Amino acid sequence: MAKPLIVDIPHDLGRDEARRRIATGVDQGRALLAKSGITINTLAWTGDRLDFAISAMTQGMNGQIDVGPESVRVEVHLPLLLALFAEKVKKMVGKEGNLLLTKK
Repeated sequence: MAKPLIVDIPHDLGRDEARRRIATGVDQGRALLAKSGITINTLAWTGDRLDFAISAMTQGMNGQIDVGPESVRVEVHLPLLLALFAEKVKKMVGKEGNLLLTKK
């Protein structure tokens, strides 16, 4: 297993609003991800942490999203095959996360 991919996304929404937006975004994004060949296998909130498992290109991966009062930390554990795309995934997560947490 490659080292985890970590993205920190700053926000000024407060913890509750950031958590609400992430929960809503995950629900809305499920169908969009499916069109891209990405399947969400599990989602589980524990307090302000969302644990998830997804699969893409027949490869499974998991991670967590920790929602803080001023930032969101996304950690994804990529299998070796998908670790080759880590920088691309990191940019995508950062871009989409910023859009989700900054649009009014």
